Amino acid sequence: MFDNKNKPKGLHRIYLALLNSTRAFKWLAKNESAFKQELLLLLVSILATFVFQITLTEQLILIITILFIIFSEIINTAIEAIVDRVGLEIHPLSGLAKDLGSAAVFISITIAILAWLAILL
Repeated sequence: MFDNKNKPKGLHRIYLALLNSTRAFKWLAKNESAFKQELLLLLVSILATFVFQITLTEQLILIITILFIIFSEIINTAIEAIVDRVGLEIHPLSGLAKDLGSAAVFISITIAILAWLAILL
């Protein structure tokens, strides 16, 4: 049982959080094809930013937009996992939750495309 009064503190808490995050990244890389595609997109994007004659700030903006896509994909996957944990039966609110997560990913992709177009054109 979780003891709210005896939570880890300081560097130990940070270490445990790092372990949890590492476990999550490993799971995503193994089980989520969209996450794998977005990691590849991140790698290609980082390399691509060195090809163009743009400032360091512009490079960072472009890379951050791809990281934002990855962030929204992680949130979307978390929503899907919790909805599936609650129940696998078809329910309108479950579908809505998953659709809203997907919409968040779509918006992050749109933001990235617009930023890349604005900077590169």
